Amino acid sequence: MIPEKTEVLVVGAGPVGLAVAVSLAGHGRQVTVVDRQAAGANTSRASVVHPRTLELLERIGVSERLTELGIHVEQFNIADGDRTLVPVRFDRLPTEYPYVLMIPQNVTEQVLLERLAELGGTVHRPYVATGVQQSVDGAEVLLESGEVIKAQYVVAADGMNSRMRDLAGLGFDGAEALPLNFTLVDVRVESGLPADEVLLYFSKPGMLVAAPLPDGTFRLVAEVEEAPEHPDVAYAQRLLNARGPQEESARVTEVVWGSRFRIHERVADRYREGRVVLAGDAAHTHSPAGGQGMNLGLRDAVVLGDALADALTTGDESKLDDYAKASREEAVRVVALAHRLTRLATAPTALRPARNAGLHLLSHLPKFRRGLAEQLAAIGHR
Repeated sequence: MIPEKTEVLVVGAGPVGLAVAVSLAGHGRQVTVVDRQAAGANTSRASVVHPRTLELLERIGVSERLTELGIHVEQFNIADGDRTLVPVRFDRLPTEYPYVLMIPQNVTEQVLLERLAELGGTVHRPYVATGVQQSVDGAEVLLESGEVIKAQYVVAADGMNSRMRDLAGLGFDGAEALPLNFTLVDVRVESGLPADEVLLYFSKPGMLVAAPLPDGTFRLVAEVEEAPEHPDVAYAQRLLNARGPQEESARVTEVVWGSRFRIHERVADRYREGRVVLAGDAAHTHSPAGGQGMNLGLRDAVVLGDALADALTTGDESKLDDYAKASREEAVRVVALAHRLTRLATAPTALRPARNAGLHLLSHLPKFRRGLAEQLAAIGHR
């Protein structure tokens, strides 16, 4: 039975919505989560959690469990075939988590869901929010079922195409999809790919990411002219042969899951309108380069949970306003970083040899390598 009243209504039960709910429940606040899907996601999708994100997730009690379930990758290499162009080390960063954590999004969601249950919370499915009316002291959200939930605050964590954002009149500034097509394939391979490194191949035929996942599979991401809806073994093998390691070829034995996507780069004009606040992809969306998207959303969630708890306890909304301002500023920085990385990775064919030569020269500068590691790990803006 869905409650008619709650302190905070979270619309969307992806990792960001769940993290906001866990934070609020941990503060002892009343939170209700609704999601339009009948069940949670069961595909890997986002697969990396960065050091700064793990630092913040300590506040809601899930970092230890996540690190137990994921692969600790201490090095990220930009390579051209078998030649390393830029080694990026995370094991020398000033953090309790000197690595990137490779863990599928569905596992991250499950950990958050279990933590929410420990704190007495649950997710109500399937419920679709179709309307919102605000007053001075709260908001009423209309569900497609005809039910109405009264809340003091509403968190829109319902993704890039957020209906709650649009209903609240919070614009979403930015260009349409970039003219780039990407394929994503999770595969099983026989040798040829390291199980403890993330590799970004800057080969002449095009870029390819190869990243290990905890179940022994590898995530492959590549920019291609036309991405198939359902990539098969032969397709994944061609990508690896053309763009991956050359001395020891990796033989693909199985495709576990595949997808395709295009890139949108947008940041909401504002993160708050009265009692409605944005978080995650509802607030920002950008290239997956550097694996920043879910990380930015999870950091949104923890900070927002703290700010909402403070507003409910004290009646002072200053921390909520600080969240709306500072998180948007960070999103603008991250979108710009992801854009630069994408443009670098997808440089025109004629420029790729010069790009690779330049990167190899820069890699001899410790400041360049450390700066890149800090940006990717998101610890430069603590």
